[in-house]
Amino acid sequence: MSASKSSILARPAYGVAEAAGLLGLRSDRARAWLDGAGRQGVSYPPVIRPERTGDDIVTWGEFVELGYLREYRRKGVPLQRLRPVIAELRRELGTPYPLATVKPYVYDRELVLELQERNDLPQAIAMVIRSGQEILMTPETKSFFKKVEFDPGVSGAALRLRPAGDASPVVIDPLVRFGRPTVSGVATDRLWELHDAGESLDEIADAYEIDIGSVRAAVAYEEQFRSLAV
Repeated sequence: MSASKSSILARPAYGVAEAAGLLGLRSDRARAWLDGAGRQGVSYPPVIRPERTGDDIVTWGEFVELGYLREYRRKGVPLQRLRPVIAELRRELGTPYPLATVKPYVYDRELVLELQERNDLPQAIAMVIRSGQEILMTPETKSFFKKVEFDPGVSGAALRLRPAGDASPVVIDPLVRFGRPTVSGVATDRLWELHDAGESLDEIADAYEIDIGSVRAAVAYEEQFRSLAV
């Protein structure tokens, strides 16, 4: 049975390793953001989950939130600093997955700014900034926002993700092909396998009755994320 838009964020979607691979992350980094970590006798709490669960299953909402954190992976500031802001957004917005809904990006920027200031969030990992009379998304937040298709209805939930950017036809939808990346409903890994086996882009496009640009984008996406994850 299909998940409703209101419940889609809680839908079990991937194992941690699979989720990390789809986002181009190291598994250990994704696991630490989800469930915390311990290094050299120091315990670090989860960034995304309210508390450590040990659960290897990643919900769709958690996957989308991992995608948000990925935008900040090279900033040099521990993302644990985001934890209190996320926790307060969770409470204020009444959802376990605040970063996987449209509200903090569009409708509640004033709240986000207030929480950032209250928790002394470093500028490097800020979600929004004040510019004159406006509150704007930071470049990292805007980059993420443009990759997500949100439910235009009341829930505002993230329905699908465009991991290669909004201009790419590659889509990750938890209700299509078991959440595998697709173009025109065809799994990108299948198209890559055919190309890797020697079939031309034209041959693949003809076989699946999709345009060659989509095949090219699928192959490029797979080649990028089959390289070493960050």
